[in-house]
Amino acid sequence: MRPLLALTLASLFASATAAEVSFSKQTLTKDFVAEGVAVADFNHDGHMDVAAGGTIWFGPDFKKKESHTPPPAKPYDGAKGYSDYFVSYAHDFNGDGWADILVYGFPGAPAWLYINPQGKGGEWAKHNIFDVADGESPALADMNGDGKPELLIHSSDLKKDPKAKGGKSGGQFGYAEIDWANPTGKAKFHPITEKSPANDQKIFKYTHGYGAGDVNGDGRVDLLEKDGWYEQPKDLSKGEPWTFHPVKFAGHGGAQMYVYDVNGDGRPDVITSDHAHGYGLSWFEQNKDGTFTEHKLMGTTKADAPLGVNFSQIHAIELIDVNGDGLKDIVCGKRRWAHGPKGDADPSDDPVLYWFELKRDGKGGATYIPHLIDNDSGVGTQFWAGDINKDGKTDVVVANKHGVFVFTQK
Repeated sequence: MRPLLALTLASLFASATAAEVSFSKQTLTKDFVAEGVAVADFNHDGHMDVAAGGTIWFGPDFKKKESHTPPPAKPYDGAKGYSDYFVSYAHDFNGDGWADILVYGFPGAPAWLYINPQGKGGEWAKHNIFDVADGESPALADMNGDGKPELLIHSSDLKKDPKAKGGKSGGQFGYAEIDWANPTGKAKFHPITEKSPANDQKIFKYTHGYGAGDVNGDGRVDLLEKDGWYEQPKDLSKGEPWTFHPVKFAGHGGAQMYVYDVNGDGRPDVITSDHAHGYGLSWFEQNKDGTFTEHKLMGTTKADAPLGVNFSQIHAIELIDVNGDGLKDIVCGKRRWAHGPKGDADPSDDPVLYWFELKRDGKGGATYIPHLIDNDSGVGTQFWAGDINKDGKTDVVVANKHGVFVFTQK
């Protein structure tokens, strides 16, 4: 097929698909309250609610709201500073049937667990369940196969060491296991790397790019970072370091990283952004020999746009089936003012939100089609994607320095 004809057909197909999936936008606030958001039915009325910062907006119309924790002493300033809510997750941690909220604050701060007072309102009890939760993309993931989530973090927990470079040592990748008999107590960190001066320079509170998934198909969850993946051993009880497989997945490191069979060949692939404060988005095809081949969706410069679209500061990614075809698509966007209006690459460009539609050719090939959701919202360091109104369609909820937004699929 001639290039011009191929481009024309691709454009027509993209336009047709885009017309089939569209979203309505609801702005809950234009205030900067958080850069992550949790969604659940917090008051047990049958409707999903939105928790961003210390506020919960109650569904289905999100007009009623209340605070679950006191507001900050001063409003957060998106042009100059940050919030205490970088990432948020909803989960029933204490097993009472009510969704609680886990908050990762500024990198290096504690992981805070807010316990739902069973819909009674008022201030939620706040518990420090891990002292030093490092990383720019912490998450919740079942790392040990027990059916319960662990804190997917790394910890520098740096202590003075005169022999280490900079006088500090202790950076390790790993995860923290919650004590489910006492979920408000301290989670236990399980390092998967050894302490070393080399790791101290690589693993610190601002390390970007982190994820989990079964890379080699052995049924065990492995850990991903920008320079490769760590293979989970058969026996976790020994506490041995995990085997490292070097792969240059990203330069600086981006957002949440995912393992998914993109092209349908039966081998898990990897999806990641390249630079949370620059450019780049790729999927890495796993070959038969375990090596990986990069497929760029957006290059590492603004002009490098293989799909005709490129934007910077992809600091948050979700992987979910947007159009109901059974394939997981990529949802991502431009983080609003990661380092203020003058920091990073092209901070004044529109804070866009996109979904990238996955298409397989049935022969081991795969392509993505970008679709704009909105050009005046963007993402934070984490957002939520799922069915917020229970109509069977994927919706998106964003909290960042531009406000809090609900995008409902029509």
